[in-house]
Amino acid sequence: MRRFWRPKVFSLWLIVCSGFSSPLATADTLFLSTLHWPPYCAEKLPQQGGSVAVAKAALEAMGHQLHVDFYPWSRAIRLPYMQGSKYVGYFPEYLHPNEKVLFSKASGYSELVIIERPLNPVSWNHVQDLQQVRLGTVKDYINTPELDSAIANGNQKVEEAMSDEHNIKKVATGRIDAAIIDRNVFDYLIAQPHLQPLAAKLQINKKSLARISLHVAFNDTEEGRLWRDIYNQGLLKIDADVVLADYFSKQ
Repeated sequence: MRRFWRPKVFSLWLIVCSGFSSPLATADTLFLSTLHWPPYCAEKLPQQGGSVAVAKAALEAMGHQLHVDFYPWSRAIRLPYMQGSKYVGYFPEYLHPNEKVLFSKASGYSELVIIERPLNPVSWNHVQDLQQVRLGTVKDYINTPELDSAIANGNQKVEEAMSDEHNIKKVATGRIDAAIIDRNVFDYLIAQPHLQPLAAKLQINKKSLARISLHVAFNDTEEGRLWRDIYNQGLLKIDADVVLADYFSKQ
């Protein structure tokens, strides 16, 4: 594990206690792991994506910087807990029970929807009604507590994919009935040249599954608590929803 209370961390502690960036405290860099999840996170997007733009703005408001590295999600969520890791957490994450994680305040929201074929729309009013169809999900993604519980106990039929793009292709070709995806992610992906031909074969179900807050998941350590507090103070100085909405409007 990383050693705590070295000079870098002590300078962070001064900032947390004072509530502002003291001229005596040096600017530090927070290292987080993330995934390729455009338009929220993507190495080649402007500012590396909307969620990264929010996180950078919050930290810059506190006089700090953010460095993110991109990995497959399964690895991104494990890296902060590896011996000697430079990462103090990962993002963006939905709130869920996790004793190893300190969640930040909300850094925006994700609207979970169901994509389907226009000729075979999914009719549902309650999550239990979705058990009539086979849903596509992404490996290691969290959905909603009710849906994930139904998946865990075997009541909900699912087929895991490695990415949202794979699920888009699987629904369009009829390999699965429908899939869970973030609305902004779907809108971004289906507009890409290699997926555009599938647009006429897909639609978003008229009923949204959920609107879920997005967070940074910090390690439950002394250093993680310090960075969590700094980040939360930074969020109070910006409007994360406005930053995110402004970012998406320009994409």
